[in-house]
Amino acid sequence: MSAIIPDVIDHLVGIRPGSSLDRLRDQRPQARENAQKSYVALFHPEFPGDVTALERYAVAAFVAGLHQQPYVTNFYAAALQKLASAEIVDAIDAEIARSSAKGPYGRYPQGPLTVEDEEGLDYEVSPDHRDRLGSRLAAALQHAHLLVLHPRDASPASLQKLLDAGWSTTDIVTLSQLVSFLSFQIRVVAGLRALVGAFAVESTDADFVQIFTGALASGAV
Repeated sequence: MSAIIPDVIDHLVGIRPGSSLDRLRDQRPQARENAQKSYVALFHPEFPGDVTALERYAVAAFVAGLHQQPYVTNFYAAALQKLASAEIVDAIDAEIARSSAKGPYGRYPQGPLTVEDEEGLDYEVSPDHRDRLGSRLAAALQHAHLLVLHPRDASPASLQKLLDAGWSTTDIVTLSQLVSFLSFQIRVVAGLRALVGAFAVESTDADFVQIFTGALASGAV
């Protein structure tokens, strides 16, 4: 793989060193540092274990596609293209297209919350693509879809599907951490890119500080 990007969120947003947004991100140095450390640990681990780089980037591209964030999707898809065959890349693209849905949805256990049950897609990788991706990666995509769009449907049976496909308990923890981190990273990138757009029509740094402070309070960044 290529050299590690020093700050992948800055890269995805297009933040220039010394810019207003760069200085404002520096107001939360620990959050900034920890986000980068999480990225490195998950995508450039010193001890990767049994979860391959191809699996990590395939899941990342798929999750970003589910969130409909093209900048993040393109970033991870470009990395995947260096690791996987064109057939696998095309299969991931096709699965993003056929699995997109609005969430969260799903069914709560029987009780007072069942009034909030929301029907949605019970996603499975298509048989043709399952053959290309293999049962292990196909199971990972299905689990990622569950965590992103209908986490209330998570159950021991859903974990058993991963085990049956060859994922160990340690692998499953890594996969879940990967999906969780990506959801966080995607929200941060989306929020920061929105701020870039807002700043483009503002006239002063003071206006930008006010916008950024509001975003911090709302949890967008």
